[in-house]
Amino acid sequence: MEASVILPILKKKLAFLSGGKDRRSGLILTIPLCLEQTSMDELSVTLDYLLSIPSEKCKARGFTVIVDGRKSQWNVVKTVVLMLQNVVPAEVSLVCVVKPDEFWDKKVTHFCFWKEKDRLGFEVILVSANKLTRYIEPCQLTEDFGGTLTYDHMDWLNKRLVFEKFTKESTSLLDELALINNGSDKGTQQEKERSIDLNFLPSVDPETVLQTGHELLSELQQRRFNGSDGGVSWSPMDDELLAQPQVMKLLDSLREQYTRYQEVCRQRSKRTQLEEIQQKVMQVVNWLEGPGSEQLRTQWGIGDSIRASQALQQKHEEIESQHSEWFAVYVELNQQIAALLNAGDEEDLVELKALQQQLSDVCYRQASQLEFRQNLLQAALEFHSVAQDLSQQLDGLLGMLCVDVAPADGASIQQTLKLLEEKLKSVDLGLQGLREKGQSLLDQISNQASWAYGKDVTIENKENVDHIQGVMEDMQLRKQRCEDMVDVRRLKMLQMVQLFKCEEDAAQAVEWLSELLDALLKTHIRLGDDAQETKVLLEKHRKFVDVAQSTYDYGRQLLQATVVLCQSLRCTSRSSGDTLPRLNRVWKQFTVTSEERVHRLETAVAFHSSAEKILQEGPEQPEAFSEMEQFDEIEAVGKSLLDRLTVPVVYPDGSEQYFGSPSDMASAAEHIREKMKLVSLKKQQLRQPEATTPES
Repeated sequence: MEASVILPILKKKLAFLSGGKDRRSGLILTIPLCLEQTSMDELSVTLDYLLSIPSEKCKARGFTVIVDGRKSQWNVVKTVVLMLQNVVPAEVSLVCVVKPDEFWDKKVTHFCFWKEKDRLGFEVILVSANKLTRYIEPCQLTEDFGGTLTYDHMDWLNKRLVFEKFTKESTSLLDELALINNGSDKGTQQEKERSIDLNFLPSVDPETVLQTGHELLSELQQRRFNGSDGGVSWSPMDDELLAQPQVMKLLDSLREQYTRYQEVCRQRSKRTQLEEIQQKVMQVVNWLEGPGSEQLRTQWGIGDSIRASQALQQKHEEIESQHSEWFAVYVELNQQIAALLNAGDEEDLVELKALQQQLSDVCYRQASQLEFRQNLLQAALEFHSVAQDLSQQLDGLLGMLCVDVAPADGASIQQTLKLLEEKLKSVDLGLQGLREKGQSLLDQISNQASWAYGKDVTIENKENVDHIQGVMEDMQLRKQRCEDMVDVRRLKMLQMVQLFKCEEDAAQAVEWLSELLDALLKTHIRLGDDAQETKVLLEKHRKFVDVAQSTYDYGRQLLQATVVLCQSLRCTSRSSGDTLPRLNRVWKQFTVTSEERVHRLETAVAFHSSAEKILQEGPEQPEAFSEMEQFDEIEAVGKSLLDRLTVPVVYPDGSEQYFGSPSDMASAAEHIREKMKLVSLKKQQLRQPEATTPES
């Protein structure tokens, strides 16, 4: 019977064991009767429960029953005493009926119990409360009977409920733990695992039950006090009454079984963790070798443009993102496996190392394939980027070649030609870079590992190889066509440079010829002081004319070259309408001026020669001057020369130009006049002898 079942009855305190003992060390059972009618059935239930608490050894020492009838009637007391015969006849050694003062007929009551003594089996005495100490020590009596023993019924009842609950739970828990622990110690590993799986979780928390037991034991061990006689240590919750040894024994058994249970849990947890790790490892391995590898096997292209390569890179990033989730699981699993390996359980070391090695091999192989694919796509993107840049350069160069050249001068042509050469050099460098990128990409493709673990990827790669080689060949052909066009354009531009050069040189020839004409008019004015000097001037003038002739011929040749170049370039020359007429006009002016200069010099040579001849002949040769015509001729040549000095040069266009300044002409004329005076004086000298001869 459990206290929790009859808790409402026990709360009525119809009877109780206070913990006190009589002089024979028998337990004292107190039945406090009250004014209200006491239910015998409830009292019987209460007594049955109370008498079930002490041990058999304690029961053998007998009970002293105190029936407190001070607040009850005699017939009720009598009924209770008679009931004890049926409830605990063998255990009761003495019944003390506490009577009220001045109540009941002493003789009748005493005689009645004395008469029934043999039939009852125990002694019944009628005693006042103050005389109860004759039979029981005061320290073993509660305060209701003048004793010093403290008893709190509700406290006892609560402790009893706790004790019974602990006993029930601990006993049940011990059975469950024993079943779990024994099941883990027997049979094969599979049976052990089945036993653990079926009976692993106890119905109550062992920690809670142990805590309850320790608290209960602490309460029991603290409820001690010293008696008044002999200093003997007594306890209201004695070892035999409240079973401290039972609590201690249960706690010891619980600790032992719980320790074993914790070890079983640790082993099972370790096994469960190992199984979970193995399961997760297989999940990672199966995904990487299954869907993960299949994703990579289907992504073998490199794209045919920058946009296509970027789209493939984006797709690859999505694949990498999916792989990253599994790689994160791999890192976590690797840490868990490392922790288990550090724990040092030898029976699991081989299996753990095998799992770790398998997981690492698969993850590293997949990571290498992802990295290879990423590098391949990056190389393809760089190849297509270089190809696009080169294509744009070729388009720009072609566009430049398709536009007709119409430069303003040779410098602009040279600048355009330089720009053309720079673009062609840039194209060469771009094509070289494309070849390098293409070869690097081809090398990566040729070294590509099989994503299918042995599957031949030659067929898939052939399309990529053909595309790369096709792009490089196409760029080579486009570059060759541009080079051919550049050669044609270079030749044309060089011809145009030559054309402009010829025009510039022809214009320069006109300038030079104009400068020669100007020098002829302004500086070539002297006629010489004698025949020898005049001849020297005449010789210099012929050389001067030769230079002018060469300049004119050079200009004519340049203009002829411009005509040929214009015909080759199919363009009209500006020289034919501008430079050539100017060249011819200046040359005609120079020719007229030169002829005039030659004529004057030749006349001066004749004048000086004749004059010097006459002036050098002596007077002893009068026969040489017999004819006066020579003097007249010299005078005529001199006058003609003087007249010519005053006449301007008349050009074919009607314009006129004088040699030198008027002062220069006056100086030249003065020399001629002086020499004419000498000739005239010579003439007079020759005439005087002729005049004197007839007189004599």
